[in-house]
Amino acid sequence: MDRLSVNLCGIALDNPVIPASGTFGYGYEFAEIYDINCLGTFSFKGTTKDPRFGNPTPRIAECTAGMINAVGLQNPGVDKVISEELPKLKACFHKPVMANVSGFSVEDYAYTCALLDKEEQVGWLEVNVSCPNVHGGGMSFGTDPEAAAEVTRAVKKVTTKPVIIKLSPNVTDIVSIAKACEEAGADGISLINTLLGMRIDLRTRRPIIKNTMGGFSGPAIFPVALRMVYQVAHAVSIPVVGMGGVSTAEDVIEMMLAGATAVEVGAQNLVNPTACKEIIENLPAVMDKYRINSLNEIIGGIKNG
Repeated sequence: MDRLSVNLCGIALDNPVIPASGTFGYGYEFAEIYDINCLGTFSFKGTTKDPRFGNPTPRIAECTAGMINAVGLQNPGVDKVISEELPKLKACFHKPVMANVSGFSVEDYAYTCALLDKEEQVGWLEVNVSCPNVHGGGMSFGTDPEAAAEVTRAVKKVTTKPVIIKLSPNVTDIVSIAKACEEAGADGISLINTLLGMRIDLRTRRPIIKNTMGGFSGPAIFPVALRMVYQVAHAVSIPVVGMGGVSTAEDVIEMMLAGATAVEVGAQNLVNPTACKEIIENLPAVMDKYRINSLNEIIGGIKNG
C-alpha cells in the first residue's frame, strides 16, 4: 500500500485529499487546469431534488483569513446533474466521486440520494444537513440529533453506497448529533461545514451579503474545525472526514492526527485553483519531516497530556 493511501468507508483512496463541495464544481472545470485524477476523490457541487437559482447577489464577502458566502445551493437539480454533469465529469475523472446532497425535507434527501446511488461514478453520498445559507432546510436538520438521525435513516433505506453525513459547527453539542447519525446507520461523518458569519459595509451601513448572513470559511476557522473533528472522531467508531480552513499539507497531517481518515479542502480552492494538487505533492516531504512512514499510522494519533 502506498504511504499516502487511505480507506474511506471501504473504498481505497490514493491519498486523503478531497476538494470540498461547492468549491470544485463538477470537476471538469478544474480538469482544464490540471489532471484531477491526482486527487483522492472530490465532493461535487451540492445537489438538490429541484433546480435552484440560489440567493440574490451580492453573496460573497471577503474577511480576514477567510470569506463569507451565501450562494444558496445554486445547482441544476438532480435530473440534469445525472444527464448532463456526470457524463462530463466521467470524461475527465476516472475514480469514484463523492455526491453531495442537500434537501428541504426528509423526502427530498431520500429522493435525490436514491437517484444518485444508482450512478456508476458515485462512490459515496455526502448528505449535507448543515448548509447555513438557505431558508427552510439545510442546517435546520443538522442542529437537532433526532432530525439528523431521521434524514440518515431515510437515506440509508434507499441506498446501497456509503452514506457520510456532513455536520454543522453552528451547534452547542456536535458530538450528540454525530452519535445520533452513527446510531441511525451513517457510514461516516464529515465536518465541519461553514460557521455562520456576516459583514457590514461601513459606507452604507448595510450587510454586505444580501442574505445578511452566510457561511464563514477559510484558514481562520481551522482551529474550530480541528477541535470538532477531534471531539467527534473520539466519540464515534465510523470514519470521519475533516475539513474547515485546510490550506496546507501540514493542515492535512494535523486533521488526521485529530482523527480524520480523509481531509477536504474548501475555500483554498477559490484562492488557488491548484491548491489540492500542491498539497498532495507536498505531503511526502512533510511526512518525511515529521518521520511519518504512512498516513494510515497517524489517524487519531494525537498524544494527549
